[in-house]
Amino acid sequence: MLVLGDSLSAAYGLDREAGWVSLLAARLRALSPEARVVNASVSGETTAGGLSRLPALLDTHQPQVVIIELGANDGLRGFDPALIRDRLARLIETARARGAEVLLLGVRLPPNYGAAYTQGFQAIFQALAETHGVALVPTMLAGIAEDRQLMQADGLHPIAAAQPQILANIWPRLEPLLQAALNMPIPLSTD
Repeated sequence: MLVLGDSLSAAYGLDREAGWVSLLAARLRALSPEARVVNASVSGETTAGGLSRLPALLDTHQPQVVIIELGANDGLRGFDPALIRDRLARLIETARARGAEVLLLGVRLPPNYGAAYTQGFQAIFQALAETHGVALVPTMLAGIAEDRQLMQADGLHPIAAAQPQILANIWPRLEPLLQAALNMPIPLSTD
């Protein structure tokens, strides 16, 4: 599995081992020792950066599942939503062309750019999931971003205590992809 994301997946402000991707890797190792999770997330990453790095990452790691968690930095910079949508679509298409299943993680922006921009940004993820037939977590920080106690002082990044909830938000959409990729007849759910 390859996780291509930004600071939300790179455990910004935390020990990397406390991040949701490390928690996911530990859970998968417990279920299937041969399962590997490569965290290729970079704080500050944009969809353009992800596009430039993805082909080499696919060549090197040959993942069966790719989690795409990008777009927030584009939105925070006020990029045109059509450009963000196009780049995310190209990321999905690139991963799928290499035979990987894709899970798209949606994020919400703070209201800095107004309701029209933030709602349009949020709609990108649902539209891409429908158009490309990929699994979607509409808001990976659901139940977290709304609780200031679960966020770092910057108001953008979750604290370590919130990382298990992020994984819990993602797991139900990821589990079917993992069952297919790992070819495991038993349920992966540990809940």
